[in-house]
Amino acid sequence: MTPSSPLSRWLVSDPEISRLLDEELVRQRTTLQLIASENFASTAVLAATGSVLTNKYAEGYPGRRYYGGNQVIDEVEDLARDRLKALFGAEHANVQPHSGANANVAAYQALLEPGDTILAMRLDQGGHLTHGSPASITSKIWRFVSYGLTPASDDPSAPGEIIDFDQVRDLALAERPKLIVAGATAYSRIIDAKDFRSIADEVGAYLMFDCAHTAGLIAGGAHPSPVGIADVVTFTTHKTLRGPRGGAILSTQDLAKKIDSAIFPGLQGGPLEHVIAAKAVAFKEAQAPSFSVYAHKVVENAAALAVALKVEGFRLVSGGTDNHLVLADLQAFDADLTGKEAQEVMDRGGITANRNTVPDDPRSPFVTSGLRFGTAAETTAGMGPDQMAQVASLIGRVLRERGDEVAVKTVRDDVAALCAQFDPYAALDEQG
Repeated sequence: MTPSSPLSRWLVSDPEISRLLDEELVRQRTTLQLIASENFASTAVLAATGSVLTNKYAEGYPGRRYYGGNQVIDEVEDLARDRLKALFGAEHANVQPHSGANANVAAYQALLEPGDTILAMRLDQGGHLTHGSPASITSKIWRFVSYGLTPASDDPSAPGEIIDFDQVRDLALAERPKLIVAGATAYSRIIDAKDFRSIADEVGAYLMFDCAHTAGLIAGGAHPSPVGIADVVTFTTHKTLRGPRGGAILSTQDLAKKIDSAIFPGLQGGPLEHVIAAKAVAFKEAQAPSFSVYAHKVVENAAALAVALKVEGFRLVSGGTDNHLVLADLQAFDADLTGKEAQEVMDRGGITANRNTVPDDPRSPFVTSGLRFGTAAETTAGMGPDQMAQVASLIGRVLRERGDEVAVKTVRDDVAALCAQFDPYAALDEQG
């Protein structure tokens, strides 16, 4: 493994950025990437993202652009839309959202009027900022009512901390929302759209499913699909779907015009066609049989990591995981250890994860009492259940020995030795 790569070969005129690109590549190759919302994109996705398509202005949609010279661009975007519809079996696809947040805001804009009521998951229970956090613009435009989880339980066979559907239904009947949002950003169990559909139908609400985290698991057949059940499905393309940074929206055909108009001209200007080309690449990759194998391995690895973290003394929110994500409560491991400190210590030890609130967290969202781990990236790198046990051991070691910098350095060396066996970008050296 060389310290530099072809990523920077075109940057001879900018040595500062060239150096930083190389340093980031080294960081990704030599440290553990356990952030649940990250993955390693293929070299084909990287190539498309860095292509000449970035030069083209293309406001509008294929066949209806406001600028000339979009013959090739139209083919690129049509290809991305067709591949996405085929991948998920959807009636309509919009591939222009710059992010998952933009996709969510556009969906709200398409379906609602300002001041309408939305029922969505509370941020501190696993929801996303765009599900009505006071810090998000969404809460300034629409009225949010929040549902949460069942209480935690000491019964290992029924640990609780799963979506409280009795509460969802009670709130829906009392508040009569125009839209119900399913989906989460820090929830480790399967969310079945059918459970929400029956409630939405009972109160006459639209159903939107935000599967930003699980889109790749759904595409790979490792999770149930909300397409055909929810009216609108939003997601990001860079998490378990393993594509470039961006968002997408699927909908029924009768909502297509509203969704498209909400994205452009309602929310965004010119689309990022180089990113859309990279999305098209990722959608093709996700159609391959190998991607289904990958999606199931992600879930298998998360389950293995969960078991190993329990052995290390962590309490897991909901008792475990059904997807790519594990949410660990640090209070049982070490009552004095905050998520912020744990994240910083793990960084020094070569383990990249993120602090996260746990249900009813006594600490602020900036400090937190939890850590969120994900297995999508290291599964892409080739790791399996045996390595997940090693990863959990490394996490436990670095946190228990956080006051000993020599011990932290030893963990970092052990992490680098493990990562050297599972290089996600060995192909870059071969292409160099």
